[in-house]
Amino acid sequence: QVQLVENGGGLVQAGGSLRLSCAASGGTIGRNNMAWFRQGPGREREFVAAVSRSGNIRLYADSVRGRFTISTDNAKNTVFLQMNTLVPEDTAVYYCAADRESLVSRDASRYENWGQGVQVTVSS
Repeated sequence: QVQLVENGGGLVQAGGSLRLSCAASGGTIGRNNMAWFRQGPGREREFVAAVSRSGNIRLYADSVRGRFTISTDNAKNTVFLQMNTLVPEDTAVYYCAADRESLVSRDASRYENWGQGVQVTVSS
């Protein structure tokens, strides 16, 4: 079972940038589809971005496309989420997730392993 630990969250002003990282252990990210989800105050958990195990397919939520980029570093067994032009609506706890069983997906129920989450707060 893959263990996931997120880092890189914090407080940033609107228009700023943050880069989240998710370090995996107990498994290889190259054998998993990797994704980021987020849950804002009073909101359901929602899909943000995903990358297939091959690295050839990247999916993004409409709300972040063009501002966020998901990437992987297989040598470091780490997945990243570069977040640019942040807006207050991006404020949320961000979760990293891994799925070994199926095609890359936006569906949270397809992901078996989750990190503990990291807080991102964007001030206006």
